[in-house]
Amino acid sequence: MSSHLFKYIPFSVQQLTGAIETGALALPDIQRPFVWPQSKVRDLLDSMYKGFPVGQVMFWQTGAEPGIKQIGLGNKSITVPYHLIVDGQQRLTSLYAVMEGKPVLNEDFSETRITVAFNPFTEQFAIPSAATKNNPEWLPDISKLFGSFLTTVEEYTKEIAHHREVTQSDREHLFTAFDRVRDLQAYQFSVVELDASADEEQVAEVFVRINSEGVVLNQADFILTLMSVFWEKGRRQLEDFSRASKFPSTTTASPFNWYIQPQPAQLLRVSSAVAFRRAVLKHVYTALRGRDVETGKSDPARRDAQFQRLETAQDQVLNLTNWLEFLHVLERAGYRGSKMIASDNAILFTYALWLIGRKECGVPIDRLKEVMARWFFMSTITARYSGSFESQMERDLAPFKDDIGAEDFCRILDKKVDDELTQDFWQITLPNDLATSASKSPALLAYIAALNILDASPLLSTGKVRAWLDPAITVKKGIERHHLFPRNYLRKQGTTQTRLVNQIANMALVEWSDNIEISDHPPSSYWPNEVAKKTDSGVLTPEMLEDQRFWHALPDSWETLEYEDFLENRRLLMASVVRTAFETLRSTEYKPSYPEPSRAEPDTTADKDKVFATSLRTLILEGLIKPGTTLIPVRDSLDAIAELQSDGCILLDDDVFDSPSAAARVVTGRATNGWRFWMADTAEGKILLDDFRREYAADET
Repeated sequence: MSSHLFKYIPFSVQQLTGAIETGALALPDIQRPFVWPQSKVRDLLDSMYKGFPVGQVMFWQTGAEPGIKQIGLGNKSITVPYHLIVDGQQRLTSLYAVMEGKPVLNEDFSETRITVAFNPFTEQFAIPSAATKNNPEWLPDISKLFGSFLTTVEEYTKEIAHHREVTQSDREHLFTAFDRVRDLQAYQFSVVELDASADEEQVAEVFVRINSEGVVLNQADFILTLMSVFWEKGRRQLEDFSRASKFPSTTTASPFNWYIQPQPAQLLRVSSAVAFRRAVLKHVYTALRGRDVETGKSDPARRDAQFQRLETAQDQVLNLTNWLEFLHVLERAGYRGSKMIASDNAILFTYALWLIGRKECGVPIDRLKEVMARWFFMSTITARYSGSFESQMERDLAPFKDDIGAEDFCRILDKKVDDELTQDFWQITLPNDLATSASKSPALLAYIAALNILDASPLLSTGKVRAWLDPAITVKKGIERHHLFPRNYLRKQGTTQTRLVNQIANMALVEWSDNIEISDHPPSSYWPNEVAKKTDSGVLTPEMLEDQRFWHALPDSWETLEYEDFLENRRLLMASVVRTAFETLRSTEYKPSYPEPSRAEPDTTADKDKVFATSLRTLILEGLIKPGTTLIPVRDSLDAIAELQSDGCILLDDDVFDSPSAAARVVTGRATNGWRFWMADTAEGKILLDDFRREYAADET
């Protein structure tokens, strides 16, 4: 990289916080979502106080013309910042929040203050705690020193004098120590300033080379950065929509749903696809820079025109009516909630195509729902948007770059669906895809969706699968996936490989109470008994039982087959069930009717003392959760996998923790309620640990 693309400039902390306050220095979230624990802020201040180096920061000139204003603000006017922070955001945000007394956002979008205590006698910084609160030598919040310094020092000195003698030497010492804290504003940072002519690849390379956190920038980061510069309102709209999608609202319309809580970068992908018919974000970034293809220079007029296109598309993407109307497509396709979604990309890109069909091609809503339900089903079962998903979506968008009508839109998508779901797919590919034990297999999820479409009942029951699969319910007792050839029975027969024992074709949806009764008996024993019990009591008629044999893909005399022959036969029948359901989506008479998801009600059945006194070991002993269960964070953005041990401890990265919260703290870097942080990955879905202990406490009440 040519040296003229960057230079080193000294900046004092006061200059930096002042530039943030005036808007000359922008603070876009171009790093991965991460909020520093207060211990890191404390350590940063301590290092600065002692004169240690704390690393350099990196800025990127925006190249904005002097006096330029952001677009899309109506009568409002905001000057475009001159610098963007590429590296050092957490350090500068922390210093700005402490020295200016400004609140910051938690990961749940609530506001909080960063407070750091200081002891002038020992010259130590600390996170406020009961110990610092009860010791008058600690100034509880150093932010006051950067506002009213003399007043703060005088009040502190008077207060400390009530508890101990303060000599003149003490006064001089504490004044000097407080003054050194205030002088942190003069601390010099070495700033790497990247020239506006540097492109995003050059910036990313420099970032990776100097960044010590292992963070890698992607194209979405750069586009969101550009939005922070030239269209801050649009970026905030993405963030607001993303925030609102995480929490249900009982008072106003909300983007909250049970399928996906989209991140700003994901919503940006949808807007880009609609605006530019592009999925490769590098091309979108180039367009938004307004670069001339021949000269490589940015043209402000071209840039503004491209942002206007993005603004128009984003208005459609974030329109609540469009969003909520689209979600009915997923319901029609048989998918009930996030537990059944293997790929967020399938939702996002189906939404982009839905908007093109609805808003630009004028496809009638009922026809559009039918076409897009089939498209979503196809793209999910074939894992269309995994791997090189950007290239695949570019190919899918290509036919819609020119104006086309409603019939052509539907014809193009229908042909793509038929080209993918051929006879060979149904008879060879899908049965082979079912030869897995993966709980998030697209083939398995499509089979469960098929049961929803066909309005099937759980095996040997009279309820409906679609009703039991309430996305708002996470407690254990409902329906669950049962081994048709029980695990212990197979082990006694010599089949011990987990991949074979837990294969999709060996699992069927049954009611929880039925599963308990079936236990570990061989199918040749329990199946005739269960059938006789259900038919003799009138719970199931012969016709109902025949329907269930089809829905649950049970081969003739399946209970007497050799295990591997049973698996092979059942995979073929499961594929046939999925195909039948998929063909049902074509019918204009098919109108799915799903119960509304339950609303979380206050837990009045479980005694709170019993809830909080419950341990993982108790849950294991009561049989509610099994040793060896995989635990994963409730937030997909956190990459951690733990395992529950037989003694109730949690194994995480070769370390053993005695509580869920202790293990969660290692992942988040801060005090975290581990019962609400960890989910158990069970056969019936992902279940919050807190739901297990509340269920136990409720049963004990």
